[in-house]
Amino acid sequence: MQAWQVHQTGEPAEAMRLQEVDRPTPGAGQVLLKVRAANINFPDALMCRGQYQVRPPLPFTPGVEICGETEDGRRVIANPALPHGGFAEYAIADAAALLPAPDALDDAEAAALHIGYQTGWFGLHRRARLEAGETLLVHAAAGGVGSAAVQLGKAAGARVIGVVGGADKAAVARELGCDVVIDRRAEDVIGAVKEATGGRGADVIYDPVGGEAYTQSTKVVAFEGRIVVVGFASGSIPSPALNHALVKNYAILGLHWGLYNTKNPKLVLHCHEQLTELAARGAIKPLVSERVPLSGAAAAVQRVADGVTTGRIAVVPALQNGAAA
Repeated sequence: MQAWQVHQTGEPAEAMRLQEVDRPTPGAGQVLLKVRAANINFPDALMCRGQYQVRPPLPFTPGVEICGETEDGRRVIANPALPHGGFAEYAIADAAALLPAPDALDDAEAAALHIGYQTGWFGLHRRARLEAGETLLVHAAAGGVGSAAVQLGKAAGARVIGVVGGADKAAVARELGCDVVIDRRAEDVIGAVKEATGGRGADVIYDPVGGEAYTQSTKVVAFEGRIVVVGFASGSIPSPALNHALVKNYAILGLHWGLYNTKNPKLVLHCHEQLTELAARGAIKPLVSERVPLSGAAAAVQRVADGVTTGRIAVVPALQNGAAA
């Protein structure tokens, strides 16, 4: 089969090589999956660079979330068991962790439903306890992680403010349903949020960016607000001043979604059921901005790494033969 492999860490476009390799052999409790679509996540880029907390042995195939097909024909969502990731024609995954792909979504959309939407659901509902009528601020609202949070916030009845970088991304955020869109390249984020909230600030802030975005969050979080720390796409990890959290009465909430798979896997299944129901009634629909063939995976991962994409890019091996996802 064909698979992208990383033999030496570096930038994705240079580190990833498309090669002919043997199909992976499932171990105990694992299954072989034909990859129907693999969603590109920022951690894929970090793994290529050797900067992610999970460092699979070299050589490895990136790709941490897929829509795949079992040998008996079931369409499922899975996190492949590294080092046999999803940017390949076949991957392996733990049988106990397979989730049914929602009928309402095509392969690329189903592949994009898992990590970003589970992270959003746990962050907004489990950690921040977002309530209808509250104001939700989402950083990087047009990105893969942010776009999921925007849709989930709207589905929960929140007023959503989206912060983006650039006019093109602002247009995407509006299409996603943001009530207010702030272009950080053209506007003062702090002033614009305060104006949009009458000086009160945002009740919940969803931050997958870190760095300056986190600093802005501390200045616009409402009384008894909650800042959900999801990741650090900016490359800068903040060092929060806890005295500031004390004097302003806000909470800083960390979210590592992957821990729920081992600490409370039943919650992951419950979340998937909630997401499937939301997808069935059209309340959420992953924003897949591009579908590329397997041969285009490395360049696509590089674009995600460079922060120039909107929504999700899906790698669809069947496109090699001209088929659609």
